Amino acid sequence: MRGVVSQLKRLGIRGIVLGMACAIAGCGQWASSFSPTGTDLSSMGRGVDFYLKDTEGTPRPLRSFRGKVLVLFFGFTNCPDVCPTTLARAAQVKRALGADAAQVQFAFATLDPQRDVPNVLRTYVKAFDPDFIGLTGSEGEIRVAADNLKVVYAKVPMGKTYTIDHSTRSFVFDREGKLRVGLTHEQTVETVAADIRQVLALQ
Repeated sequence: MRGVVSQLKRLGIRGIVLGMACAIAGCGQWASSFSPTGTDLSSMGRGVDFYLKDTEGTPRPLRSFRGKVLVLFFGFTNCPDVCPTTLARAAQVKRALGADAAQVQFAFATLDPQRDVPNVLRTYVKAFDPDFIGLTGSEGEIRVAADNLKVVYAKVPMGKTYTIDHSTRSFVFDREGKLRVGLTHEQTVETVAADIRQVLALQ
């Protein structure tokens, strides 16, 4: 009888070990299935948030985009190169997504609220695609939003005017408002569309 009990104990321990191994393998398989070309920012989780408003004056905190995947970029309308090329690529990505584009919202947050007043910002973003939205706020609100996403920017004097130096990463949030991917400026339309589709596939 004692031998049977010992054997059962050994089997029980072995089952626990095997179960743990399977669970670990399963978790690893799930993690490896999410492999964007851009930077995986899932570890930042829900610690990222922002409270801005759109060009109609409607408050647009991060939670207001829930139910859709959000693709967010920070820039300014007087930007000579990175901003227009990023928005032009976003318009191409939207077309490449086809029917999936209905589940995605593209947004452009200004770093220059002094010059990017609502009508200027609205006209600018909608020139790339009528479904794109502009986001703005006070200097403080924009700074908090940018800092939360580690967006680096600074006003640089240019004679009687100024420009803004800023980082070029775009951000992809899932339907629950969790940050998932950092898109680089160098990515192609195809790889950006593929990264967005991976986020759309997350449950």
